[in-house]
Amino acid sequence: MTKNNNRRFYSLNDYFKDNFKSKIYKVSLDGGFTCPNRDGKISHGGCIFCSDSGSGEFTGNKLKSITEQIDEQLSFLKDKVKEEKVIAYFQNFTNTYGDVEYLRKIYYEALNHPRVIGIAIGTRPDCINEDVLELLAEINKNYLLWIELGLQTSDDEIAKLINRGYEYQVYKKTSKRLVEMNIKFVTHMIVGLPTEEREGILKTAKDIVESGAWGIKIHSLHIIRGTSMEKLYEKKPFYIFSLEEYVDIVVTILKSIPKDIVVHRVTGDGKKEEVVEPIWSLNKRKVLNEIEKELKRREI
Repeated sequence: MTKNNNRRFYSLNDYFKDNFKSKIYKVSLDGGFTCPNRDGKISHGGCIFCSDSGSGEFTGNKLKSITEQIDEQLSFLKDKVKEEKVIAYFQNFTNTYGDVEYLRKIYYEALNHPRVIGIAIGTRPDCINEDVLELLAEINKNYLLWIELGLQTSDDEIAKLINRGYEYQVYKKTSKRLVEMNIKFVTHMIVGLPTEEREGILKTAKDIVESGAWGIKIHSLHIIRGTSMEKLYEKKPFYIFSLEEYVDIVVTILKSIPKDIVVHRVTGDGKKEEVVEPIWSLNKRKVLNEIEKELKRREI
């Protein structure tokens, strides 16, 4: 990491500038996966916050090839992304949940695209077996690679409430193997899950740091229309953090984590017509500005 005293935290853009001397964009792909929490192996319906798109509202069309999806995304982003290189992000559902030869096929199809410099793979820690690890290690030798693990919380009781489908110890075991194999991984956490209080959220952030994560993604809770979370909220409304409370928690996390952890996200994206609560989360620019203001205030 290049030292820059003006940085209040080490963002993904900072990482790209330090290592590639330019801005790098991501294109979101749909590899045609499902999830063991949906197909009956563990459960049906998925995590209660997850939409029918598997939290991939902005991904490509799974009916098209990986190459076609990349080209389509690049065309869509042509005004923003000129000739820059991109990261191919396998985003929605569980992108290591399949036959390893199929995984090899689609990962390398993405990597062989002339504009792609690396891949990011969203998955669950209970869906990374030794065969998958071998494939990831192979790719990791020659390309930029990181894995994104959906932890959300390290509290097993809240994990049961959100129907996550695995215990925290599974995350610890998988993260340990990824560290041993020198494979970068990013861990997702959600601020505002039902019944989870500030102390528990800060503990999750601490647990992520201690797991050896290369990066962290901090999401604001989104109650999305049509999800089990919406039904739970209608039946038994739970506390929704205010913008000020959210900013306080996020800034506390950012001030407490090591300076070399790559911060991939500090809030979430949601479609206006789909978000039930919190309404303030729809104004992403305001959320980011308030986080920046609070970071600056705490430096005084």
